[in-house]
Amino acid sequence: MDKVRLVFKGVSEIVGGENLGLLILTDEQCEQQISIICEKSMAVQLELRAKGLPIADILLPEVMCKVIANQTHLRLELIITNLINGQYRVILCNTDTLDYVPIRASDAVLLSVAGNIPLYIVSQLMLRQSVRYSANQNGVSIPVNTLSDDMLESALGKAIDDENYELASHLRDEKRRRQLPNNQQQS
Repeated sequence: MDKVRLVFKGVSEIVGGENLGLLILTDEQCEQQISIICEKSMAVQLELRAKGLPIADILLPEVMCKVIANQTHLRLELIITNLINGQYRVILCNTDTLDYVPIRASDAVLLSVAGNIPLYIVSQLMLRQSVRYSANQNGVSIPVNTLSDDMLESALGKAIDDENYELASHLRDEKRRRQLPNNQQQS
């Protein structure tokens, strides 16, 4: 499996999404980025780590990662494998046995940061989902296919209210595409 290593760059807010945050991840060269939408509480947790606050050393993810590292020889990695109906699919993989378990994308980012566990994305998915990274940008582009169904519905209503019919058309197409039988989100 061809994959790209991701680096956590920080947390951003979603305008109009008071209970949401946006996790910014780049490739190692800081050329391309992907964004993962998360709950505000997860954004706060990752912001604690991004700021290097000492309290993070005694929080559950860090403590558990230390216990695992000190008492086992597990070699783990996290891999973003797909995107289905607005949700990135991620696995936590034992690199020796190739056993894996699914994990929520935002939890995978937190685990990666807390335990220094490598986080990857399948190369084809990175090509499809990433945008150019700029460290000083004010806004972040989010692909429509990463919006949850509720966010998609809300954005569609706002686009119609704002008479932005081109955007409304794109959002409607995404909504219809998700309603197709056996949808495995290829775009």
